[in-house]
Amino acid sequence: MKQLILDAISRHTKDKKVISSSQHGATKRKSCSTNLITFYNEVIGSIDEGRAVDIVYLDFSKTFDHVSHKIFVERLLKYELDEHTHFLSL
Repeated sequence: MKQLILDAISRHTKDKKVISSSQHGATKRKSCSTNLITFYNEVIGSIDEGRAVDIVYLDFSKTFDHVSHKIFVERLLKYELDEHTHFLSL
């Protein structure tokens, strides 16, 4: 049952283009490693072309500890997901 729900949500997010193609976390066939490789290639490509490269690291580890339920439900509705969706540990 969980797999059916996961497949349905995955199809929906792909069809509605909810997740950017540059997203690596929680995405099939993408990982921290693919993110690092992509990042490295972008930086090296820019340096090879003589462009300046600035890198800023941000720590979002506590960002989602206190998400507004109202805002979260609004986002669900924006992407045509039911506000009464029950979340499963997939």
